[in-house]
Amino acid sequence: MKERERGVVSGMVVLMLLFWLGFLFHRSPRFAGSFWGGMLAVAGTLLMLVPLAYLIVKRIPPLKKAATRRVSMQTLLVLHIYAGVLGPILVILHTGHKFESPLGVALTAMTLVVVLSGFAGRYLMNQFRQTIGEKKEILTRLEAAYRQTAGELADHPEQMAALRPLAGFSGRLAAGLLVATPGFGPGAVSVSVRALQLAESMADLEYAIKTHENFKRWFGQWLKWHIVISFILYALLALHIWAGIHFGLRWFS
Repeated sequence: MKERERGVVSGMVVLMLLFWLGFLFHRSPRFAGSFWGGMLAVAGTLLMLVPLAYLIVKRIPPLKKAATRRVSMQTLLVLHIYAGVLGPILVILHTGHKFESPLGVALTAMTLVVVLSGFAGRYLMNQFRQTIGEKKEILTRLEAAYRQTAGELADHPEQMAALRPLAGFSGRLAAGLLVATPGFGPGAVSVSVRALQLAESMADLEYAIKTHENFKRWFGQWLKWHIVISFILYALLALHIWAGIHFGLRWFS
């Protein structure tokens, strides 16, 4: 289900970006103020308010308790995601690709930023968690194999001493030459090389896990950032609605 959700939302985000880039080929200065342009604006605005409702319900215990009696928070989250992408799509269509006023440009830009930040935070964070978990599982198996190999190698102390200088990438290349080295029996050589390869693989995995965890910590701040820019978006949206009412609506004329 999550894979299907990710695919659908990814497609919607791509569609939103394509509609936004449509201004390179098409502009309709009067569409935003037309009846259908107004209908798209109203529908898009109502959908964009769904994420705000989710944010309020999630953080106010009485509302959360009342809402979860009928629908789960996971379902509300899915509605939040779909409405948070579909609403901006309708709003961008409403503009008719007329990006002339500073308020309209700022509102469109902030809409794109909010959607993209929510998409990145939702799916990249999960990808980081999944990747780190998978790498830790592999590292656990490698550590068990290394302990077993180290136990076998303990029966050959002279070979352990010979392996100490063989570290890093050049060590892995030199390990193959041990086959021709006097004093290393065929069985012992395979154990020695296996120990070296396991140690190198463990080091590479530990570095990869550390790198992914650093990215995860950095992206850990995305939710605060996403909430802040969302409120900026709602402020611009309210100002845009006020300006439309103040200067006269032409939607139903």
